[in-house]
Amino acid sequence: MGVQLIMNNQLNYMDSPIYKLVTAQKEGKPVGICSICSANRFVIEACMIYAKKHNLPVLIEATSNQVNQFGGYTGMTPAGFVSYVHEIAARVGLPFERVILGGDHLGPNAWQNEPAEVAMAKARDMVRDYVAAGFVKIHLDASMRCADDPGDKNTPLKDETVAARAADLCSVAEKAYAENPTCSHEPLYVIGTEVPIPGGAQEAEDSLQVTKTGDAERTIQITRAAFYAKDLQSAWKRVIALVVQPGVEYGDDTVFDYNHDKAKELSAFIEKDRQLVYEAHSTDYQTTKGLQELVKDHFAILKVGPWYTFAFREAVFALEQMEIEWLTGHEGVTLSNLRNTIDEVMLENATYWKKYYHGDRRYLAYARKYSYSDRSRYYWVQPDIQASLERLISNLTHFPAPLALLNQYLPIQYNAVRTGEIKNNPLDLIYHFINEQVTKVYAEACGLR
Repeated sequence: MGVQLIMNNQLNYMDSPIYKLVTAQKEGKPVGICSICSANRFVIEACMIYAKKHNLPVLIEATSNQVNQFGGYTGMTPAGFVSYVHEIAARVGLPFERVILGGDHLGPNAWQNEPAEVAMAKARDMVRDYVAAGFVKIHLDASMRCADDPGDKNTPLKDETVAARAADLCSVAEKAYAENPTCSHEPLYVIGTEVPIPGGAQEAEDSLQVTKTGDAERTIQITRAAFYAKDLQSAWKRVIALVVQPGVEYGDDTVFDYNHDKAKELSAFIEKDRQLVYEAHSTDYQTTKGLQELVKDHFAILKVGPWYTFAFREAVFALEQMEIEWLTGHEGVTLSNLRNTIDEVMLENATYWKKYYHGDRRYLAYARKYSYSDRSRYYWVQPDIQASLERLISNLTHFPAPLALLNQYLPIQYNAVRTGEIKNNPLDLIYHFINEQVTKVYAEACGLR
């Protein structure tokens, strides 16, 4: 049985749906929420359509590299991202009060190559902009090294340094909230990071190192002390989650599945804490059972990103295959040539994939299309790819694919069309595919209704 999360605009942080979620966890209810880390328009639209249909909140997060005061790789500032999401919600018909906005890894991550003083100054400005724009869930992550930090670049920063910088950023967030009365709720904070020591992530070929209980406890204690040292006791009450590594991750063609037995000590530890739950990153491609166990084990916030764009890419590739079968040689129709266009653009600009994919030419061609890491997600905003995608959608809108082709390439959507659940148009097919492949899985695992 799920938990009803009621949305409203009152300023008390305890009325925030995400705080209510944490409270429900602390009452022993195995509920969670999917945190959608994506700026992809089709992904956000699909998730909002699902949320509207099932009367659910939707948590959408932007990362510090993706969205910042300089535009990030999306070209959007925090205020710009909020406007972008607001416009999508209005178009879909989802009341915006159902949308929870989060900022992920907010800290000096985007400026690691600069001195700490400069990087932290930029991080402060970024956090200020996020809170002022209306982001409520704020992940403070200052764990990354800056250019002049002492010590070996391959070893982590001292916990005290990380905590002090996080508290510094928190004080900026608190001031930004106080100066912006239009903000819906006081900020809710997430601390910690899932990033393991370089070279030490894998215990074996089939597993990852789970965060040690002692390390989790130490992070909480030191960060609390840093908050208190800056007179942030009130803010500490709104720290809701700790990011840890539960042993889940994915690579180009590998998924590290959740193992309850290896995380049971970590799970038992947070049960004793009256305030915090865990936030799990990189939960993409986990099985329904794995996600359910994560939620049951108090990993109540499940971050997902590439799985969504991976599903979007799968749907679009299926549509293009139907376009080829159905419209090749059709008078007056120019095919989209989408897959070839994507590959051409990625080869022309290898910035987002070159250092992540390794192998011979054949394997690299495969990875650019099908890798779980889905580095192609960075390229959908490129003009040539957008033009090809728009042509594909236009072609199959004006000349809908026959049901037989739909059954061949998108059989679940074929059944949805046959029963009248959706229409045989490319947008409905994309949204339904994304939600069946990903959103539905998380909603069921999180036990929300």
